Amino acid sequence: MPRIASRTLLSGLGAGAIIGALLFACTSRVPKTSQRLVTGDAASRVYVPPGSYDEFYAFFSGGFSGQVTVYALPSGRLIKTIPVFSVFPENGYGYDEETKAMLQTTYGMVPWDDAHHPELSQTDGVPDGRWLFINANNTPRVARIDLTRFQTDEILQIPNAAGAHATPFTTPNTKYIVSATRFSIPVPNADVAIDTYARNFKGVLSFITADQPEKMDVAFQILVPGYDYDLAHAGKGPSDGWFFFTSYNTEQATTKLEVNASQNDKDYVAAVNYRRAEQCVAEGKARVMPTAYVHNYIDSVTHVAKSERKTSVRVLDPARCDGLMYFLPTPKSPHGVDVDPTGEYIVAGGKLSTVIPVHSFSKMQKAIAAKQFDSVVDGIPVLSYQAVVAGEVQKPGLGPLHTEFDGKGYAYTSMFISSEIVKWKLGTWEVVDRIPVYYSVGHLMIPGGDSRQPWGKYLVSLNKITKDRYLPTGPELAQSAQLIDISGDKMKLLLDFPTMGEPHYAQAIPASLIKDKQVKYFKLSANRNPYAVHAESDGGIARRGKRVDVKMAAIRSHFTPDNIEGVQVGDTVYFHVTNIEQDWDILHGFAVLGNQNSQLILLPGETRSIRWVPQAPGIYPFYCTDFCSALHQEMQGYVRVSPAGSSVPLVANVSPKAQAAMHAASGGR
Repeated sequence: MPRIASRTLLSGLGAGAIIGALLFACTSRVPKTSQRLVTGDAASRVYVPPGSYDEFYAFFSGGFSGQVTVYALPSGRLIKTIPVFSVFPENGYGYDEETKAMLQTTYGMVPWDDAHHPELSQTDGVPDGRWLFINANNTPRVARIDLTRFQTDEILQIPNAAGAHATPFTTPNTKYIVSATRFSIPVPNADVAIDTYARNFKGVLSFITADQPEKMDVAFQILVPGYDYDLAHAGKGPSDGWFFFTSYNTEQATTKLEVNASQNDKDYVAAVNYRRAEQCVAEGKARVMPTAYVHNYIDSVTHVAKSERKTSVRVLDPARCDGLMYFLPTPKSPHGVDVDPTGEYIVAGGKLSTVIPVHSFSKMQKAIAAKQFDSVVDGIPVLSYQAVVAGEVQKPGLGPLHTEFDGKGYAYTSMFISSEIVKWKLGTWEVVDRIPVYYSVGHLMIPGGDSRQPWGKYLVSLNKITKDRYLPTGPELAQSAQLIDISGDKMKLLLDFPTMGEPHYAQAIPASLIKDKQVKYFKLSANRNPYAVHAESDGGIARRGKRVDVKMAAIRSHFTPDNIEGVQVGDTVYFHVTNIEQDWDILHGFAVLGNQNSQLILLPGETRSIRWVPQAPGIYPFYCTDFCSALHQEMQGYVRVSPAGSSVPLVANVSPKAQAAMHAASGGR
């Protein structure tokens, strides 16, 4: 396709027209087989024999699915979907009584979101495999996933924000994860005219404590000018203690942003000294702002979700905390901001720029000391571009977005418009290689490529459009990733594989850091769910007014109890089912006819509860949904539902011990 490298052309045409035309050119042609395809050994390079393990876990954001998908590399096999921000009927997440509180917000229960950026926890700047964090963009939230169980344990709503796009990037020891406003709004939110944007709208940068499970909270927020804040990364090495955010729409436009927010030749990278922020908070320079947000977490003892409401947050104004924050001018409409493994270079991706600007942390420090400021915006000094720029990568391609690093002195940048990955050398800024991708790449990912210690063997290109790559599936085609070998001087395409949702970003880590730490089952003796049963003899049924609670055991290949009578129309029934197996990967399921929410999947040693409201008299079967044994089909039971006010006694076929216990719990009725 034609290359367009002219700054005049980019600024003279409407941004939307340029992108549309070039995108059409990139996606409407049928590609020739790339000369970079390793035709001789590509299959063997990605083939993982039966019974063998892949080298890497790769965690992909599910985009508009609201979930995380887990792929194995180099095979590209999908091995897990982790429910996070959306209800998930495959295992009952968000439907069952133990997890539905995880989706609570100040707006009520929000059963969906748009998940963009997974981020692995780090120790000393290196991914450590303890946790995975991910953001919700629509209703601003961050989540923690425990990687010993691949389950979401914690979700925190972010106050004073709208659109949590630059989220949830971590500091080198996971003390904080950050979140930045994509859509500036009044803070606190208020009914104001939209055309008062420049006067009344603000952004916030949130620093969230992240190193203590069940205790995520907003440590402090920084009130910033009303721009759009896009992505972020922490400093490391010499720049440890700083965080860098891209921003665009310094024009503060509110309509037709594709044109009106692309006028300025330069926008900003915001450099935040968060250790200085901590000092200012400790000195009482932050104001306590009333607000409302929700913290949800899985209680580590009961494994039942709890939801708590927060009522205030500490907010810092940069004008009251000198040395807190600086703007680095950056061409043009920057998207990604990435810090190289040494911590010296800060690379921005100007979507409409013809160069890749690279800022120097050491030059930034000198410019601050010398007060080389072009201006001051809301108490934030704007540093001179020439004073802080280390260099520019010339003619890299069109539409630079994101950069990651191989740890060998090279950087790799995704080019959205020209659909390619470009490799360039740190320090000389020379382009040394490029490879086409299909098509319109957004993020790219190198395992550990945003950390102090990349595992620079593979690169994954996360492509937005897949015309002619896979069998067609109607108007909507599969999203796509491409695996590229970067171990040698030249990049080599190894594999295409389809992905779920719209995967914006991914993180990967050697499997050896995670696979041997997996929880294989929950100890039944440690199950503290208030409705747990530890043996079949513990099952039972009890009535409290119109509520009926059924405590049930599941084991190969039956439920106890499996026949229940005395339920009436108008009752609300809670089935509390415990899988009393103590063996790895022996799951059971539970579903009942007429249920209006979901089934349950029960991990070994786990209790899950589902709410059921029968609508009419009759016989209602229930059954195990997860094929568990040769007699799985026989794992079933019945509920008899009688008219309201019926004299049919409440009974279940359980042991005499359980029958006596449930009789007592029902007050002798």
